[in-house]
Amino acid sequence: MADVTVVRMPNGRFEENCYLVGDPATREAVLVDPGEEPVRFLAAVRKGGWTLRAVWLTHGHLDHVLGVPAVRAASGVPVLLHDADRPLYDAAPQQAAWLLGEQVDALPPPDGALVPGETVRVGGLAFEVRHVPGHSPGSVAFLGHGRAFVGDVLFAGSVGRTDLPGGDGARLLRSIREELLPLADETIVHSGHGPDTTIGRERRTNPFLTGAARLA
Repeated sequence: MADVTVVRMPNGRFEENCYLVGDPATREAVLVDPGEEPVRFLAAVRKGGWTLRAVWLTHGHLDHVLGVPAVRAASGVPVLLHDADRPLYDAAPQQAAWLLGEQVDALPPPDGALVPGETVRVGGLAFEVRHVPGHSPGSVAFLGHGRAFVGDVLFAGSVGRTDLPGGDGARLLRSIREELLPLADETIVHSGHGPDTTIGRERRTNPFLTGAARLA
């Protein structure tokens, strides 16, 4: 199994997790979900001696995309997003007004679409794109090398909220059961907020998956 470097960077008012995911053999990396502190993310790229190749977005909610303009302006790398979340992404100014009471500029258009079943690569690393809607229509997970970057679909002891526009509780649970729970128990889950967990731990103890709790 190839070595993978993962740097988790909680940031911003929502404590969103931006991830630097890199191939230590080639020193090539991507940023997954650059949130509110792009200067910090870019500094991590430089400090680690990484060559940034892309931005991969698990979904289009504001806290996961606020850093896109600065990262793209500084690096010129392509930004990839599932087409079903393009309306959310394009509505970043409206999301900011509603959630933060602030004004932000429109985000630069994505440079490409994340297609379920296809593979995205950085250096010698390959990750499968899985469509996991429910938290948002175009939520995706990146699966590979014993890891799953799942955005806000699954958390340690919880699941993503479904009360935002485009949310669907039944669809979220179906996505988790069909696309994530079949993964090996030892698969590390890198969530959009909070600590890492594993598929096995969540299968056994997550109250939303064992039936001990229910989505509103």
